[in-house]
This record gives sequence, structure tokens and C-alpha cells, in this order.
Amino acid sequence: MTQRILLIVSGGIAAYKALELVRLLKRKGIAVRAVLTESAKQFVTPLSLGVLTEDHVYGDMFDLKEEREIGHIQLSREADLIVVAPATANILAKMAGGIADDLATTILLATDKPVLVAPAMNVRMWHHKATQRNLAQLREDGIHLMEPAVGAMACNEWGKGRLPEPAEIAAEIERLLADATVAPQPLLTDTTRTINAPDLSQRNLLGRHVLVTAGPTHEPIDPVRYIANRSSGQQGFAIAAAAAQAGARVTLVAGPVALPTPPGVTRIDVETAREMLAAVESALPADVAIMVAAVADWRVADEAEQKIKKDGSGQPAPLALAENPDILATLGHSAQRPGLLIGFAAETETVVDHAIAKRSRKGADWIVANDVSGDVMGGARNTVHLVTAAGVEDWPEMPKQAVAARLIERIADELAGR
Repeated sequence: MTQRILLIVSGGIAAYKALELVRLLKRKGIAVRAVLTESAKQFVTPLSLGVLTEDHVYGDMFDLKEEREIGHIQLSREADLIVVAPATANILAKMAGGIADDLATTILLATDKPVLVAPAMNVRMWHHKATQRNLAQLREDGIHLMEPAVGAMACNEWGKGRLPEPAEIAAEIERLLADATVAPQPLLTDTTRTINAPDLSQRNLLGRHVLVTAGPTHEPIDPVRYIANRSSGQQGFAIAAAAAQAGARVTLVAGPVALPTPPGVTRIDVETAREMLAAVESALPADVAIMVAAVADWRVADEAEQKIKKDGSGQPAPLALAENPDILATLGHSAQRPGLLIGFAAETETVVDHAIAKRSRKGADWIVANDVSGDVMGGARNTVHLVTAAGVEDWPEMPKQAVAARLIERIADELAGR
């Protein structure tokens, strides 16, 4: 049976990419019906979308002919998936607040189908507290949110807020449609057992204190520059959210990231590795510590008080590096060592071998290893290997939220068996 999506196009310069998205979806055999907001009509026309979708394009809430022949309720129910692309800050705010003041938002409020949102907006709008608050509410409401891309904006600014490429949106649509029509697959299989998706609502970590680190650290070179890495913090934040959902008291020590605090989580923001170590030690004791943060291995030995200038000689900058403290190893040999200590190993080669050695060297109980040579850092999905004293579990690729849920379930099982 042909799968159908309802594509809602909201107003923004990226609206023109909706035409390419429709073309890609039609090529994959997915039927598309489109809804244009009034502002979107300033960027693309109903005629162009209608030609590509081979269907009527909807937009007027009070068009008697449209309401009589199809109706906003039917539009909201007959698609397998509703996609908002591009989703402006304005429509995200309306969705989060349950506002229904035009055809698009009325459909979104009336639907009982899954909704995928692909945001696109100015970088400052994306990082604004109101937008981040709205995104947190939408995630809590079960809306599927894609991360915007980083790059040049139409307003000549640079940063996070670009619409994901149509091919990426099409791939995510295919994934969600497959999840809706194919029987759920096990998230973890090894040689001894198959585990079904966890039910964290059982709150089997009640009374436990879980300590999580997430994101990168920024190590200042001078007042302008710093040493860092590409960690987005998404995996660590997902783990903190899953632990809170399972009933734990969660302390999240976060490096510099633009992510909303998960519900029920106590967050401590830090910048450098030394600040992160101090925050972690202050948060002890903990039943479980999950060190997800991608901590910079080195810092500048002597941070410059003023911006370092080029002298035109072509010689390397006079930077001497010093090792940062090893937070995982410090906890592994601490008098306040958590009962279950878990580290993450971001590797680009011989991933499992490095993780096995790291577990022994740093005194951790488990190491979660992943290959970051691709787009894992900043991406929405992850493939990990869980290294324990019992051996290695190879987990299939899955969304980072699913990795988090699986890990929290394994932690709950481990603590229950002690």
C-alpha cells in the first residue's frame, strides 16, 4: 500500500527546498499532499507544489470548498506521517503552545499521527531561550525533531539553523514510515539473549543518584580562541533524560552546548576540563557515574591574557600544551568511587581494542565505545559497543535516545542483581 505524508511548508527562505523534498519522496514511491501557510506562499507557489505532488495544495482554513471536500480533520488523520519542513520559530512556538489559528496549526493540533519537524531559522532565533524552551516542550510531547544544519544563513550570518538537506529529511521520513509499518525489531542482540525495547516508566532507578557528564570542554588559548572538539552533547543529554525517566535523581555536568535541560535533571554548566572535574567531585557520592563528555585531552599551559597576534614570520604559534586531568581515571581510583562507573570511548580506529584497554587502565566497570570517524558527533544516531568484564556487546545503529534507553535499562538490571 502506498505510504502518504502530509507536508506542511511554513514561511522562510528555505521553503524552496520543499520542492526538492517532494521530488525525492515521489521518486521513492511516497505520496505527498501539501499544505502551505500564508507566509510560505511568499516563497513557493501552490502551483509549483501542486505540479510536483500531483494533488491539490491546501492553505485556506475557511475555504468552503476545501472544507466540504476534504476538511482539516481528514487532512490531519489520513496521512501516515505529518512533516513540517521548513519549520520556522513561529510555527514551533504555536505547536508548543497548542495554538491553532490557521489551517496548518489546526491540522497539527487535531492529528493523532506522528509528526516530524525540520527546523530552519536564523542562528540567534535558534539559540533563543524561547525557541529552546519550545523545542523541549515538543520533545516532551513526542514530536520527532531533526537538528538543523550549521552553515551560512541567507542573512549573511553563520551558525546553527539551516534546514537539513532534502535528502536527509527524506531519509528520516523513510525511517519513521518504516518504524510505523514494520514490527519492532530488538534493539540489542548478542550471542546469549535478545532484549526488547525497555519500559523506563517502571522507574526502576528510584532512590538512585546518577551522575552524567556531557558535551565538549573548551580550553582557552587566549581571550578569543580555545581548544575544543565536535561533541554536541546529544548522547549525554539523552542518557540523563532516560535516567530521570527511570526515576533516578540525576546530576548532569554539561560542557558548552546549546541544549535544553531534560525534565527532572539538575544541570551544572562548566567550560573547561578542570571545571568539569571539580563539578563531578562536588556531586559525589553517586550510585552510578556515566562519563559521556568528550573532554579535551590537552589545554594550553599558559593562557594568554591578550589575543595572540600573527607576527608574519610564518612560524608556528608559541603554544605549549599540558595534559588535562583524566576525570574517568580520577573517579576510578577515588575513595568516593561510584558503585557503577561507566566511561565512553570515542575512537576512530580499532574501536573495541582501545575500549578494552581503556576499561582496565582507568578502573571503569563498563566502557561504551563508538566510532566517531563519521558524523556521530553532532548526528542523531550512534553505533556503540558495550565493553564489560563479561565481554563485548555489539549494539546495532540506533537513535541516540534509543542508545540512552538501552544503557539505562542495562544499568537498572545490573544494580538490581547486586
